[in-house]
Order: sequence, then structure tokens, then C-alpha cells
Amino acid sequence: MTIVGFVSLVICAITVVHYYLWRRLVRSTTRPGRVRRVLTWVLAGLAVLAPVTLVASRSEWGHFLAWPGFFWIALMFYLFVFLVVLEIPRATALLVARGLERRTRSSPEYRETGGGTTSVTRGESGVRGGVQGEGVTWGESGARCEGGDGTRGGTGTEVGGVIVVPGPGGTPPAAEAPTEAGITRRLFIARTAAAAAGAGALGAVGYGVGAALGDPVIERARVVLPRLDPRLNGLRFAVVSDIHLGPLTGVAHTRRIVRMINSLEADVVAVVGDLVDGTVAELGPLARPLRDLESRYGAYFVTGNHEYYTANGPAEWVEELRGLGVRPLGNERVEIVHGGAVLDLAGVNDIGGTVSGDGPDFERALGGRDHSRTTVLLAHQPIQAVQASGYGVDLQLSGHTHGGQMVPFNLIIPLQQPVVSGLGEVGGTQVYVTRGAGFWGPPVRVGAPPEITLLEVRNEKL
Repeated sequence: MTIVGFVSLVICAITVVHYYLWRRLVRSTTRPGRVRRVLTWVLAGLAVLAPVTLVASRSEWGHFLAWPGFFWIALMFYLFVFLVVLEIPRATALLVARGLERRTRSSPEYRETGGGTTSVTRGESGVRGGVQGEGVTWGESGARCEGGDGTRGGTGTEVGGVIVVPGPGGTPPAAEAPTEAGITRRLFIARTAAAAAGAGALGAVGYGVGAALGDPVIERARVVLPRLDPRLNGLRFAVVSDIHLGPLTGVAHTRRIVRMINSLEADVVAVVGDLVDGTVAELGPLARPLRDLESRYGAYFVTGNHEYYTANGPAEWVEELRGLGVRPLGNERVEIVHGGAVLDLAGVNDIGGTVSGDGPDFERALGGRDHSRTTVLLAHQPIQAVQASGYGVDLQLSGHTHGGQMVPFNLIIPLQQPVVSGLGEVGGTQVYVTRGAGFWGPPVRVGAPPEITLLEVRNEKL
């Protein structure tokens, strides 16, 4: 898919979601008038803010939009999710209200008072539906609105600011009858659903912000590689991906990750892509703590798709990291000698570099090696294991998925990636996918906390 096609798809999706939010949060919960107009314009402005943030946050001039824009995107998403989930109970409540209306209409009291006929009239204030009888129309609020000659008629009592007239035309239907607060059952149901969705969305986003900005979880994993030389038993990899240095992160974010990795005392540090969301000029100072990474056999890096989205491309970051003591593995491999045995550590570029001629080259990275050795491959996307398995790779270390970052995205990722998080297998190659230590877009993680993995390889189960 081209960039233009992707942007068009995003704008279309945002438009549809905001229209749905307007229907459920504005139109269904307000009566025609000033309040509805104001809320409509507010929601329209937020609909424009969302795509503008996605584009502008990649440029220095648009960094100020990052916090409000991405926060709204997260809130928008969870409002949509909760409202969709509430559609069934909302519809059920409306059916119950209609049932009450039918029972009211069929009651002896209703028939004795003359009943009435259902009618809908449209005035300046919008649609007013109700029961009409003897020249009396019940409005949306349940108030007696006008007589057959267009004049306001009848007397009544005021309930919650609404004049309720039990006139000779019969009682208003149950679904449209005012509650004690002076609102119809339909309006009450709509507002209750909107309030529940709002509370749920705010709770989810608030929790997710705390998780995204807090310390990553240390996940410890042990992978059995049957072909592993026994002398390599216990070799440990600190795996981190998707740090996403950008407008919403500071240097403290990088320092914390480096500190946590160093505390693991790993033999190898593997940074498997999506380190940055900007140029060296913009984010270079945020990456400098990486020079303090500690491990027995060094720190290694492969590109992710986001390195190819930066204005100057990944080449400048490859050189910057080399200067910080982190070795890039651009379609190449190195030997890790441990306990007198050798393990091949290879790395391939991300698929995102294919368009610019800098994509993965598995033959260059894996061809011509000693197949008696165990091979561990660093590749940003789990889907790259499909090709890696053809080269007899024993273990692939990946990121990219963020574990879904925000539930229920974790249910969608399997449509594009073979493993969402943790350990899986693709064509005989084991694949470990770390959830990433940062976040992309909204600073929110729900159901997929940030992660740094300490992975140990062995040739047999203990």
C-alpha cells in the first residue's frame, strides 16, 4: 500500500469513527439546540486534530500537538470500543421501553381515556414524536405542545423544567414519557450508555498512560534449541525493541532502559528495531545513553520500519549507533564465542527498506555459513521468519507488534504477523517476539505492558 493510500484509509477510518461518536454521544444525548451545535463543532475539531497529529508529530513544528492529539486518539478509540460493546444492552433497554409503551397502550386505563393515535410532527426545534389525541401532541420531552389549531393548550404541572399535561388526549407512550428528571426514557438510556462509555474510556486510557510511561516489565524466557552446542548452555540475550525515541519521550526514558538492561548482566544485547521516530539532529541527545550499555559480547542493532520513515532514512542512525558502541547488523552476521563454542548471530534489515533498495538480504546474512552451528537471527518483524526458516535459522528475535499495545489490537495483529508476543514457531524456526519498551502514537498501553526480555538458550529442558 502506498503512503497516499494509507493516509486516505486512515482519514476515512477517523471520519467514520467520529460520525459514529457524534451519533451516540451528541445526537442521541441532546435535544436540538445550542448545546448540540456546540458539541458537534467540538467533535468536528477533534476529528481534524487526529490526522493532523499523526502527520505533524513527525515534524519539529508539530511536536506541540503530540500530547493532546495522541491522547484524544486513544480516548477516541476506547470510546468507540465501549460504545460498540454497549450497543446490545442499549438496544435491549430500548426494546424494554417499547414493551412498556405497548403495555401502556393496551391497558384498560389507557383505553378508557380515549387512547390516541401515534403521530410525528416536525417543528423548528426538530422532530417531536408522541401520542396525539383530541388535537393534542406530546413532544419529545413528554410535554403537551400544541392543539389542533396550532395554539398551546392545556394546563399541567412542571416536572424538571418540563410542563406535563395529562390532557384528554391520553398519556404519552412509555418510551417517550418523561422520567422524574423530565427526560424521556430514550434520552435517559442514551445518556446512561454515553456516560458508561466515557467512564470506561477514561479509565482505560488513564491506566494505559501509567503503564506506557512506567518501567518496562522484565520478562524472563528460556528457549530450548536442540542443535545448540552444550557449551553454549545458559547464554543470555537481553532483547529490547520499539523504544521509539520521539516527541513524547525524553532522555530519562533511554537512561531507564539502559539501566534496566545493565542490571540483567546479559551476554548479548539485541536492539531489534524501531529505536527512533525522528532524525539524529532531533533525537541524537535522547540516544546517547545507549553508549553505556553493558554486556559480555556487545550490543547489536537491526533496523525497524520506523527507521525508514525518518526524514533522512536509517543510514545516519546506523552511523550514530556505531559511534555509541552499538554494532548495526545490516544483512550480516558475527560469531559469538562462548565457552569454547561458536554461535552465529545474524541480522537483516527491515522489510520497510525494500522500496529504497535497502531491504532484507537473507542470502547475504545467512548464506555460506557452517550449518552445524546454531544461528540466532535479529529481524524486526516476526513475518520475516517465513524466509529465515528456509535458511535453517534456529531462533529469531523480533519486535514490531508491541503485543498489540492497546487491547483489542492484539486480536487484529495475527492477520499480518505469525506471532504477537512471546515464543512461537514459524516453519521450524522458533520466534521470540518482545512487546517493546516504548510506545508509538498514543502514550498508552492496555493489556500489553512495555517489556525488556532476558532470554536464555539451552539445548535441553531442565
